[in-house]
Amino acid sequence: MRELAVRLADLDAEAAVAVQVISHFDLMVARRADVRTVVASAAELSGCPVRLSDPTRLVFVRALPDRSAEPPSGDPDPGWPCVSVNRAGDSLWLEAARPVSTLQAVVLERAATAVRAALDHSGGRGMFDHSTALELVLDSRVATADRVSIACRLGLPAKARVVALRDGSARVIAHDAEAPTTMCAGVGRAVPIADLPSSWDGARLALRLTAEGNATDPGPRVVYADELGGLALLVRAVDLDAGPVPDVQTLAHAGATTTWMLTTLDALARADSLRHAARLLNVHHSTLQARLSQAETALGWPVREPAGRLRLQLALAIRRIQQTTTP
Repeated sequence: MRELAVRLADLDAEAAVAVQVISHFDLMVARRADVRTVVASAAELSGCPVRLSDPTRLVFVRALPDRSAEPPSGDPDPGWPCVSVNRAGDSLWLEAARPVSTLQAVVLERAATAVRAALDHSGGRGMFDHSTALELVLDSRVATADRVSIACRLGLPAKARVVALRDGSARVIAHDAEAPTTMCAGVGRAVPIADLPSSWDGARLALRLTAEGNATDPGPRVVYADELGGLALLVRAVDLDAGPVPDVQTLAHAGATTTWMLTTLDALARADSLRHAARLLNVHHSTLQARLSQAETALGWPVREPAGRLRLQLALAIRRIQQTTTP
C-alpha cells in the first residue's frame, strides 16, 4: 500500500493521500482500535469535529481535530455528511458543510468501516458504565433524542426527579418516590425524562441549602427544589459575592459559645411559634426563652421579632450555602 501511495504521488497527490488514509484505517481495524480512538483519528485527519451516535448500544462520542473529546451537543445538522454504521441507521457524522473535500469524504467512509469493526469487537459493551450513561442523560448538551434513548435503556421512569448528593453523584427516582434521608440530598423538580437536565440543575441548587443536621451543622438534610422559591436567587447571589457576611460571622462566633446555640437558633428559624420550637428541641418553654435571651445578647439583634427572625433565617441559609459547593 505504501508503494502504491508513492507511485500515485507522482501522478495525483490527492489520490495518494486518499490511499494513505485507507491504509491508516485498515491498520486501525487490524489492531482492533476502540471506537474513541477511531473517531479521534477521523477528526484529526479531516480537520473538523466528528461524532458517533449509537443509542442502541449507548455509544456517544464526539472528537475535535486536536483529538480531545466532549459530549455531542445538540442534534446533528441534516446538512452534514454522514455514513451509517449499522442496520439501525446510527451514523458517523462529519461536522462540516457540504461539499466536503475528497480527503474528508475518504476519511468519513473509512472511519465508518473502522467504527463498525470496533463495535463488532466490543459488542457495544464497556463503552459506558451506568454512571457515565447517567451523566449523558443529565447533560443538556447531548441531543434530546439521544438522552431519551439512553434513559429508556437505563429503565428510568417516564416522570422523575434527579437527586444530587454531596459527593457529586446523582440518582434518578420516580416523581412520587421518597428521597434518600441517610445523606444530604438536593431533590430536583419532577419532570419528563427529556427534561432531566433541568431537574439536575435544580437538585444541585437545592443541595446547597442542606445541612448535616447535627449540633455544629443544624438544618434540613433533604431540600426540594420545588420549595426553594426566592432562596434560589439567594444561592446565586452568594456565589457572585463570596466575601464574608457579617451576620454569618456573628452567627459562627455565637455558635462557638455553647453547644446548644446553633440548634436552638435553627429550630426557631424553622418553627412557626416559640412553643413549636421548644417541642422540636424537646425543652421546656421557659428553657427556650432563657436560651433565646442569651442568643440575642451574643448575636446583637432580637430573634423573637419578625424582622430579627428573618435576619436569622437569611444568616443560617447563607451559612449553609457558603459551606457547600455545586457538585
